[in-house]
Amino acid sequence: MNQSLLHNYDLAEHNTFRLAAQSDFARTIVDEAELLSLFALVEQRELPVRILGEGNNVILSERYSGITVLMATRGREIAARDEDTHIVEAHAGENWHELVAHTVAQGLWGLENLAGIPGTVGAAPVQNIGAYGIELSDRFVSLRAFDRQFGAFVELDGPSCRFAYRHSLFKEQRDRYVVTRVRLLVSKSARPTLSYRELSDIKSPDQPAVIMEKVLQLRRAKIPDWRRLGNVGSFFHNPVVSEQIGRAFMADNPAAPAFIQADGTIKLSAGWLIEHVGLKGYRQGPVGVSDQHALVLVNHGGASSGDVLRLAEYIVTTVRDRFGIGLQREPELL
Repeated sequence: MNQSLLHNYDLAEHNTFRLAAQSDFARTIVDEAELLSLFALVEQRELPVRILGEGNNVILSERYSGITVLMATRGREIAARDEDTHIVEAHAGENWHELVAHTVAQGLWGLENLAGIPGTVGAAPVQNIGAYGIELSDRFVSLRAFDRQFGAFVELDGPSCRFAYRHSLFKEQRDRYVVTRVRLLVSKSARPTLSYRELSDIKSPDQPAVIMEKVLQLRRAKIPDWRRLGNVGSFFHNPVVSEQIGRAFMADNPAAPAFIQADGTIKLSAGWLIEHVGLKGYRQGPVGVSDQHALVLVNHGGASSGDVLRLAEYIVTTVRDRFGIGLQREPELL
């Protein structure tokens, strides 16, 4: 076996749920060019392979019989600029929040609403991360990725990435692409997005740092620090239902948050649904529902992927039995 592979690699510190997990093999990638030799080895040995950033939106199995690739490429720069707009390029292994804070510190607008989201830059387009009225796709320019099907690097623009709510091309073709760099549009001109209800009390912010700090305050109030209490943040997607189902739900539950979408569908609050079936703060062995926010599942210590999945299924069943609404898990099972 190639000496560049680490054997029996412990991943407990490589996932924010803090689940006990091991991989038969692991390799850290610090230069995207290494992907060529890595996938040549994968093909030669016929080993399964998975890509891992900081492990913030995943549920790791207790044992993985393959290669876990740890993306640790670093680097960020202004790739292009004019009098007002800048295109910032960051490598996949960069920490997402550090990138946001870096742009905000330079007085650049555009990413401040996405502050505090854990994980790497490379994982951001896979999930099309979003928060407080903004999605990554709103600021996206293009990305570079390794295409395993053709064994070459490719450039993909926004339409090619097929972005939708917490969705992208990379979820449709999970084993094909490895994102290596992402380019985003930021601006020197003040263009604050304050449409989200909890940001509406900010009056005419003169710096993006004002919005970023408010966002971080809101996140701290809702989501426990994963270093203290393992979690992956929001565990379920907010369900989007048909207009007919949504209107009926709103009539029966007039106090429930409901957001009519451009296509007439209605987005409901998964957190509200979970809280209103009495599961906020609920505990099932080593795992439970956070008492800060019902959308967050937490590891009280010693939990396995099986513990998490059993609790998730219990929540899904309870919500469906009470409201007739289905919930979909957000973190990927790896």
